Amino acid sequence: MRTVVVDDQHRIRVDTRPDPGLPGPDGAVVAVTAAAICGSDLHFLEGHYPIAQPVALGHEAIGVVVETGSDVRGFSAGDRVLVSSVAGCGHCAGCATRDPIRCVSGPQIFGSGLLGGAQADLLAVPAADFQLLAIPDGIDTEQALLLTDNLATGWAAAKRADIPVGGTVAVIGAGAVGQCALRSAYVLGAATVFAVDPVPARRDRAAAVGATAVTPPGAAQIHEVTGGLGADAVIDAVGTDSSLDDALACVRTSGTVSVVGVHDLAPYPLPALVCLLRSLTVRFTTAPVQQTWAELVPLLQAGRLTVDGIFTGTIPLDAAADGYAAAMSRSAEHLKIQLTP
Repeated sequence: MRTVVVDDQHRIRVDTRPDPGLPGPDGAVVAVTAAAICGSDLHFLEGHYPIAQPVALGHEAIGVVVETGSDVRGFSAGDRVLVSSVAGCGHCAGCATRDPIRCVSGPQIFGSGLLGGAQADLLAVPAADFQLLAIPDGIDTEQALLLTDNLATGWAAAKRADIPVGGTVAVIGAGAVGQCALRSAYVLGAATVFAVDPVPARRDRAAAVGATAVTPPGAAQIHEVTGGLGADAVIDAVGTDSSLDDALACVRTSGTVSVVGVHDLAPYPLPALVCLLRSLTVRFTTAPVQQTWAELVPLLQAGRLTVDGIFTGTIPLDAAADGYAAAMSRSAEHLKIQLTP
């Protein structure tokens, strides 16, 4: 099969590897029909994580089940499914909460070196009854792909931001996760959402769904608009030192900063005393993907939550290097790229 890999020189290529077998009696093999490039995939290209050998990339995929183990009860060959980007064992007390992050054995993420990469022809999925969701009626390809990670992450970020009904929210980073977060913030009751991003066309894309566009750093403008108070809640969908600094500066005293941006391995110098004196709540979240589906699927089906315009291009899997180059440009025309095997 073909699979997208990044090597120790931070180069993208498409390798040919043996087809995966079943990862156990509770597992399945899925033929991938669509995958996506995530912003967190770019950390491998940017040298934020060490690479000792080529890593198969990708954690966002939908496809068709081609084989299941003897213990799988909810799926069979031919089922159209989406795959959670975050995997748990599926059998422990933590996974019983539908949150793979609580897995007693520790969560794993596809495309990070431990599990196979989702940007491939085939993907081996352990604990299939836990990791997979049959694609519901009325959910299209782009919605299904976003349910594997980005929409679940943006939704979790907004839910954990303590957004008061009628309140103000600042979303730092208007990439795919930020776009999902700001739309989620409106669904959860925000009256005003500021979209803070250096790319004008990404700010425009956020403004098209009601957000107020702000050029970073956003603290001065947000404090001016809010009479010096700052935002009730801030969502950091970037996760750099500068975005975290801006998030802490944007939020009002006693407010909440919700971080879902993926930081590098260097420690962040948190101003703990300032956070203490201002009574801030700071949360870092990896999305409980499976747990979000019960809320997000009905909202998408009812049209209460929309994700139109987040995907900006589709290219063949064989052209993955071009897709990654486009994603690395972080331009408006390349907000979110779909790969098709």
